[in-house]
Amino acid sequence: MKRKINAKIILIILGLFCLPVSAVAVPVDDLTDTVSKLVGTSGTTDSVKLFVLMTVLTLIPTLLVLTTSFTRIIMVLSFVRNSLGTQQTPPNQVLIGIALFLTFFIMQPVYTEVNTTAIQPLMKDEITQAESIKLAEKPIKKFMLEQTREKDLALFVKNSGKKEVKNPESLPLHIVTPAFLISELRTAFSIGFLIFIPFLIIDMAVSSILMSMGMFMLSPVMISLPFKLLLFVLVDGWYLVVETLVKGFQ
Repeated sequence: MKRKINAKIILIILGLFCLPVSAVAVPVDDLTDTVSKLVGTSGTTDSVKLFVLMTVLTLIPTLLVLTTSFTRIIMVLSFVRNSLGTQQTPPNQVLIGIALFLTFFIMQPVYTEVNTTAIQPLMKDEITQAESIKLAEKPIKKFMLEQTREKDLALFVKNSGKKEVKNPESLPLHIVTPAFLISELRTAFSIGFLIFIPFLIIDMAVSSILMSMGMFMLSPVMISLPFKLLLFVLVDGWYLVVETLVKGFQ
């Protein structure tokens, strides 16, 4: 019975390999039409616009890191892991996953506004691609400006050669984005300092006790790790960290 089943499976696999190409291939004309519609024009400039489109698609991960809450979140989570002294626990993949989902949660109102004001009208051919890009910039830029210090923004405005701007929302993204990143780094380091303090106290207390007992050969890190984990669990550390991160963007 098993041999018959195995033979049937082999025949099915061989049959799939013997299928004509037309049964599985995507028509080239349909693919070309789709790309042409996505690019928006036809003629000799199609290849250039397609190249620009593919370049923008490759930059999406970078934009996710630079223009969202991802930078602050992943840095704070890394500070939590380092302060606990657990080395690679949680692993990087877990921290990045948590940071991504928290980013999607925090940025959901912004993405909803982008979809409503820019993407949907473009899909309905109510606006052009250039207008859609400008409309999509507004909510993203507004989010970044709300988290950016005036000092950091003034630094890049001054070094860009622009005069003092009364309306920050009129500034281009190449000025707002680096100012936003500097502010995010400062905020993340401030939160990291507060996270390190209680665990540093535990390390100092354990080291003092071991020295007073004459246990110089025993690693204080090994002894303090269970106490740091216990403290983190008792105060519900993950809840407090996530709550601080989420409320920090509201």
